[in-house]
Amino acid sequence: MKILLLGSNGQLGWELQRTCPDYVTLDACDYPQIDLCSTGGILERIRACRPDSLINVAAYTAVDKAEEDRDTADRLNHTAVAEIAGYCRQDNIRMVHISTDFVFNGQNHKPYLPDDPPDPISVYGRTKLGGEQSVQKILRNQSLIIRTAWLYSSHGDNFVKTMLRLMKEKQSLNIIDEQIGTPTWANGLARAIWTALEKKISGLFHWTDAGVASWYDFAMAIQEEGMTAGLLNQAIPVFPIPGHLYPTPAKRPFYSVLDKTSFLHALDLKPIHWRVHLRSMLKEIHP
Repeated sequence: MKILLLGSNGQLGWELQRTCPDYVTLDACDYPQIDLCSTGGILERIRACRPDSLINVAAYTAVDKAEEDRDTADRLNHTAVAEIAGYCRQDNIRMVHISTDFVFNGQNHKPYLPDDPPDPISVYGRTKLGGEQSVQKILRNQSLIIRTAWLYSSHGDNFVKTMLRLMKEKQSLNIIDEQIGTPTWANGLARAIWTALEKKISGLFHWTDAGVASWYDFAMAIQEEGMTAGLLNQAIPVFPIPGHLYPTPAKRPFYSVLDKTSFLHALDLKPIHWRVHLRSMLKEIHP
């Protein structure tokens, strides 16, 4: 099986490369090797690779910056995705595309199902919704769209590594406790993607780790597990605060827990709690 991976430099792209099965020939690329704003560059890489499937994990993910840089966010998250899907249809290539919990408004009080009506409240969410809708329209049964949330990894910048750094530098921290979701180790998502490709699963699904947390809960767990792993020498006070005390340019969903039931069933996998995966990831970081 030959796979073209777009977005290899990010957290998920890195995890996909290190979990790649032996039976897969992987062509991994990212900027500056390929410019996702360049129609010709994308097509040239696809035609040169001639893959059986394409995994697109490239995206404009600067949520707050997207409120100002709308054109670039829409280009990377929407129109470029539509063009890639069009090329895949022309060459009969299966496409895996990663989307986000930000396609929902966060007003639910139970986990979102894949077929719940989307209603994004930020530019980032709207552009990501545009991308996934384009893939669905153009490729239909030749695509797999996976919405995920709160990704982290031992590679790259993320909330876990930021918390570990701040907990060494600061005397105390204030963390928002009003946004509810599920932390997700990118390594687990990468393995789910490879399983889905092997099983030739198509459709729209959700994937996160199991369980629920606020950002405050997540930060507290990072400190506790970081102490156990020897990554932190002492605990500092961490205080929960309401969202209005930390305003951001982009609105974020208050509640964005995703229901994973249908995807877990299709993959024949059991859910793993986010704290178990957090512990596994922290073992990869050396004191």
